Amino acid sequence: MFIKEIELNNFRIYKGKNKIDLSPEIDKNIALVSGKNGFGKTTFLMSLVWCLYGKQMQNVDELYLKEIADKGGYGKYIGNSLNRLANVEGETKFSVSVTFNDVKIQEIPCKEIKITRSFDTVTSTSDKVEVLVDGFENELILDLTTDGQQGEEIFIRDYILPIEIAKFFFFDAEKIVALAEINSPEQRRLLSKAYTEVLGIKKYEDLKEQLENIQDDYRKKSAKPQEKTELNSIIADIDNADIEIESIEKEVSQLDEEKIEKANASNDIQRKLITEGNKMTLEQLNKLKDEEIVLNETMSRLQDDLKELFDLIPFGLAGETLMEVSTQLGNEKDFRDSKFIQDDVDSKTKNILDDLEEKKRDFPTVIPTDIRNFYEKQISALVKKHFFSDTPELPNNFKPLHDFSDTETNEFNTLVNTLKHSFKSTFTSLNDEYLRTKNAIDGIRRKIRDAEKDAEDEHIAVLRAEKEKLDSRVLTIELEIRDLKEKIGTFKNNKKTLKQRQEELRKKIDNSRKYSDKDAKAQEIINKLKIFIKSFKEEKKKSLEENILRELNILLHKKDFIKNVTVDINQAGDDVDISLYNARKEKIDKGSLSMGERQMYASALLKALVDESDIEFPVFIDSPMQKFDADHAQNVIKEFYPNVSKQVVLFPLLHKELTVSEFNLLKPKMSKAYLIHNYSTDASEFIEATPDNLLNKYDEINAD
Repeated sequence: MFIKEIELNNFRIYKGKNKIDLSPEIDKNIALVSGKNGFGKTTFLMSLVWCLYGKQMQNVDELYLKEIADKGGYGKYIGNSLNRLANVEGETKFSVSVTFNDVKIQEIPCKEIKITRSFDTVTSTSDKVEVLVDGFENELILDLTTDGQQGEEIFIRDYILPIEIAKFFFFDAEKIVALAEINSPEQRRLLSKAYTEVLGIKKYEDLKEQLENIQDDYRKKSAKPQEKTELNSIIADIDNADIEIESIEKEVSQLDEEKIEKANASNDIQRKLITEGNKMTLEQLNKLKDEEIVLNETMSRLQDDLKELFDLIPFGLAGETLMEVSTQLGNEKDFRDSKFIQDDVDSKTKNILDDLEEKKRDFPTVIPTDIRNFYEKQISALVKKHFFSDTPELPNNFKPLHDFSDTETNEFNTLVNTLKHSFKSTFTSLNDEYLRTKNAIDGIRRKIRDAEKDAEDEHIAVLRAEKEKLDSRVLTIELEIRDLKEKIGTFKNNKKTLKQRQEELRKKIDNSRKYSDKDAKAQEIINKLKIFIKSFKEEKKKSLEENILRELNILLHKKDFIKNVTVDINQAGDDVDISLYNARKEKIDKGSLSMGERQMYASALLKALVDESDIEFPVFIDSPMQKFDADHAQNVIKEFYPNVSKQVVLFPLLHKELTVSEFNLLKPKMSKAYLIHNYSTDASEFIEATPDNLLNKYDEINAD
């Protein structure tokens, strides 16, 4: 699909209706939209994200999450988006429309889909979204509506672009370097979720789970009464856990919004107190606030990292038992290897004895049985001695207890090695950094408190009391959110345990039941899906590795700097880790890369992910040429932007981010070009140009 047209109506700096045609042409997939800082480039990109996702836009990019928090919540953030001149003239409504062409949706055949999101500052309590298919509402879309969400919202997420992966299609090129700086477990989990969505792993896992749930109905028919009761109980407990998790997550979301509102109100009062006290300028206050925000983000990351380590402490306390399990797992692996080798020994011994039996027929005398048995025993022992001497001997009565897969054994050994070698130093380092960060935050807060007016008049007293009340509520909310997140973690762990027990019970029932035709067909499909998912993950892993490495070699001017890329996808598919290696097979710390190299890595990753996905969606890139030297810029213009998608929209600063020579390199691939003209302090508009006259028109408009 591609975006044919976008219309902004009284949205922020765009006064009235402003339409822009972005249709690509054959062999020309790039559209360029440029204007000076503050004229509306970033607002244009933000308008697209808002049109598609509304309140959920904060899940697309941390930039929007921060802006919404700074404005005191989504309601205030979006409610203040009416153009100022339109507001003065009595207008109350603003909207953004995006029209898609060449949309391929099997369930809804169509030529064109138009999505419009609007907000009325007088009558609206929330924004309204409308989806028109070839100019009309569609019943199938309306039928998607649930208790919690409009059908239009669900349609956009499920059929246009899933919100989890929107970050790969709408991004600030200067900020995508954050992809190379993912450190915390929570960041890893969120990014891994996006990876598995893009790679298509999740849809097959979901299909397998649906089939297994359907097959549970067949199991209940043939299960023993006790097994049936337990299976019903497990299924009910899993469903209840999902309901509880969803309910708590909604509660956390509501508390987050309240926290933002209360914190914003407290900050407003704090500014008044500081202004009254005349001990600190607002610029100084804002600088301290910015420092506090950065430190709070660091604190949050450290808390997540420490929580991960705290989860390991029980294993450390059970160290003796853990080592016993480790020894047992090693013995079980040796037992499996030994059994496999013994089968091989038996097979080779049998072949040798069979050959001897053939030769015996030509032997002139009869060989006594005891001699024959002696040689058979010795042959077996000698085959093992000379060909399989490294195989450890285990007692004949040895019994496997855990039956871990190789992946599970490796995960367990990683845990043991972490506890033995790096846990203490990592914990000490994190704890020290946590204390330093906490002290720095306390220092900033002391400076702010000292700057507040120390007066006893009634007005100041009322402000102080109100601020203390708000701060107290914010603290209470933080504690409530922490407790609720712990509950979510508990429910998720319980659900994982229940699913393990469910799987064990399924196997137990399957071993004794008779399959009907439909049941057998379902089982056959599930078995094929399991095999397919395993091979699909391996195929995607290999393909993604090759794609990332190829893109890096194309984009980086230091050739052979990165010689290998590995992608690790765990068994559940919910954790994806990407590692880079140099020619010496040493792992490269992504944090040690220069800013330009990080941007190259992030660009290569984005391109590889888009290639691996089956999603055809336009890519929008703000600040496309930041952090690049001349060689990198040339590689990106020639290799990345023309190939990353069938439709690419760039938002550069002409002459600064995009030089004349770089523009000329890009021009053969440009289909459309627009300038954002700021004709009033509160109003901008689009001026269409051709790629050939864009620079001249830009210089002409900005001559004054």
